[in-house]
Amino acid sequence: MDDELRHIPQPIRKDGAGATDLGPRDVLRDIENPDMLVPPKTDAGTIPNLKFSFSDTHMHLNHGGWSREITKRELPVSTTIAGVNMRLTRGGVRELHWHKQAEWAYMILGKARITSVDAEGRNMIADLEEGDLWYFPPGIPHSIQGLEDGCEFLLVFDDGDFSEFDTFTITDWFAHTPKEILSANFGVPRKLFDHIPNKQRYMFQGSPPSSLESQTVSDPYGSIKPPFTHQLLRQNPITTSGGTVRIVDSRNFPISKTIAAALVEVKPGGMREMHWHPNNDEWQYYLTGTAKMTVFGAGGTARTFNYRAGDVGYVPFGMGHYIQNIGQTSLWFLEIFKSDRFADISLNQWMALTPPQLVKEHLHVDEAMIRALHKEKSPVVKYER
Repeated sequence: MDDELRHIPQPIRKDGAGATDLGPRDVLRDIENPDMLVPPKTDAGTIPNLKFSFSDTHMHLNHGGWSREITKRELPVSTTIAGVNMRLTRGGVRELHWHKQAEWAYMILGKARITSVDAEGRNMIADLEEGDLWYFPPGIPHSIQGLEDGCEFLLVFDDGDFSEFDTFTITDWFAHTPKEILSANFGVPRKLFDHIPNKQRYMFQGSPPSSLESQTVSDPYGSIKPPFTHQLLRQNPITTSGGTVRIVDSRNFPISKTIAAALVEVKPGGMREMHWHPNNDEWQYYLTGTAKMTVFGAGGTARTFNYRAGDVGYVPFGMGHYIQNIGQTSLWFLEIFKSDRFADISLNQWMALTPPQLVKEHLHVDEAMIRALHKEKSPVVKYER
């Protein structure tokens, strides 16, 4: 028994606090969450759960692909944003639809074709690949179709209560409209609607589309401006000693009025510095690697979480936090905000730009520490055109 216990993580600190867990438990889950099984001594209080994995969601399987979502239902603290992870096969279609919320998307893998029409009667047909974004304002109709080997992407909506199944789809509307009305609306014989679907299709396997040029639909009103797409991964990164960051918001992606984001890379051994955001809650999606994040909630509260690829993290408005790469490969994740601007405040810079004597008397640090804090006043990560 003792030999077996030595190979299983136990909720015991090095100073002896805690005890073995001999009851039923998920050992593999404990291994994935070392800082939750044995929290740092500095953790305290009752900060709510700030983590949920797409692996713990219900997978909706369809001909043409799958989808799964994390909303306020799965992660109650997430009031500002909901997320959908979706996969489409080659030719798989997320049918023509629209919704009340804005949709921001990041292409994780593969290629997709999107279509849309705006309120000015202008159309857009575009192909996207890994690292590209799209943004559809509320009420704007659109579709998504997988190309080549298909695609996988993250959809982000500016409402924590949003559900992917609360959308307005073209087949659903047709199915719930009398055929006589459809005939009158389109000015064609009623019999042409004899075989329309009797319910929404949502997602289906379609024929792989031909080239973009061959599918272009000429529009007398021209193309949509500003564009609904942005090539985030091709954007020049801001490079630091610990990694890179690419920031996208309404300043370099003008159509994106309600979602701002940063694509962050943290190298092994590096960390996203201690900071907070003065504009809104932060919704995170982890793309690769493993991380730990401690969130400071004021009033003597703090809690540490572990994250890995496919997890969603959340930081309520104003709470201080850092994100440390605890793996052997680069950590990549998205920071996403319900805002038109990306904004953060660095603890390092705050200390560096505060009178030294004031810092010294607050923290009881010596002159060497003060000199280190003021050695280099590197700016907070800023937007770069």
